[in-house]
Amino acid sequence: MENAERRMENGRKMAEKTYDLEERLLNYAVQIVRLVEKLPNTRAGNHIAGQLLRSGTSPLPNHGEAEGAESRNDFIHKLGICHKELRESYRWLKLIQRVPLLPPTDTALLETSLRETDELLRIFISSSRTARANACREETPEYEAERRTQNVERRTQNAE
Repeated sequence: MENAERRMENGRKMAEKTYDLEERLLNYAVQIVRLVEKLPNTRAGNHIAGQLLRSGTSPLPNHGEAEGAESRNDFIHKLGICHKELRESYRWLKLIQRVPLLPPTDTALLETSLRETDELLRIFISSSRTARANACREETPEYEAERRTQNVERRTQNAE
């Protein structure tokens, strides 16, 4: 699903930048796989590699599940899973940084992964808040009345 950001000035489109979250999550999963492959073949390295590989690649398929959610609550729940896995990945990346488990030549990949994890976390936090707010709004009698009014107006326009 694509989200577009458009800037308008004097009624003209200044710039358009398209963000495809699925593509971004795919690139993130690839980045995590590449980072995991650089971890040392030690007891600690293998343990952390397995954990990070699981949590770091999980948001991609879970986002796909969210897109196919059967209800708003299911959607919110699946966004929460993506958030949880990204939060876990962030902690594993911080541990890799603190130990350190990567040679200095690979710290750029680690820094990039930390930044991207943080940005993705912010996206999922914002999306979850919006979905929850919309779900709460839809449960109010005012919203139901507004929806019924809009449906009547649509039917009236279609009948004309």
